[in-house]
Amino acid sequence: MAFEERILGILFDSGGVLIRPVGGRWNPRFDFAEILLAHHPQVRVELLPEAFDAGELLIGSEAESFSRADYHRAMLRVLGIADPSPELLHELEAPPARPAVEPFPETRAVLDQLRASGLPMCVVSDNWASLEDVYRSLDLHEYFAGFVISEVLGCRKPDPRMYAAGSDLLGLPPAVCLFVDDDPELVEAAVELGYQGIAVTRSGEPPVTVPSIAALTELPPVLRLTSCPPSGNAANHD
Repeated sequence: MAFEERILGILFDSGGVLIRPVGGRWNPRFDFAEILLAHHPQVRVELLPEAFDAGELLIGSEAESFSRADYHRAMLRVLGIADPSPELLHELEAPPARPAVEPFPETRAVLDQLRASGLPMCVVSDNWASLEDVYRSLDLHEYFAGFVISEVLGCRKPDPRMYAAGSDLLGLPPAVCLFVDDDPELVEAAVELGYQGIAVTRSGEPPVTVPSIAALTELPPVLRLTSCPPSGNAANHD
């Protein structure tokens, strides 16, 4: 695998690339039902799958921007809660009492090596505004020059503004930026905008339309960097 120009910076997607959900589900959060039942013990739990589908429908809609509260309201309406209390919405949006996400096992070691090589990095994610706090809680925040988050910017990938905001954060032109995502279609969109791109396909068949790797550990060799240091070296964040 060869890139057209030398890579000088990296734009990372977040979920599925750097971090994963504890329990295997991104949305809604793992303790959604627990919080809901504490406020509405008589809710019809058999409607939860239908409610989750309503939330996913909003996430996959053409709406350019919606808030986390909008997402929760869409699910709560299906559950018969048309006017949720501010307390319920606040608890659903507050950081969970126990970790909801975790880095992939190789994430920290790869980020250590990329940073040691002098490559600036940022995160470009279709996510809630609280994503930066998530990375702080995981002690991963300092690896990145900044975060481009769809709820903050008001649009989602493949909107060109998402990619442009990432390369602008790094102060680099698109041609020398590598965009890394687990969705090959979003990588294709980046390439069409002049970025270089690679998909992370941790399971299933690799895409035929864009270059791909099976795990982050394959990224340093692709960039012709030396092998990753042991993950224990990650403690030094100077």
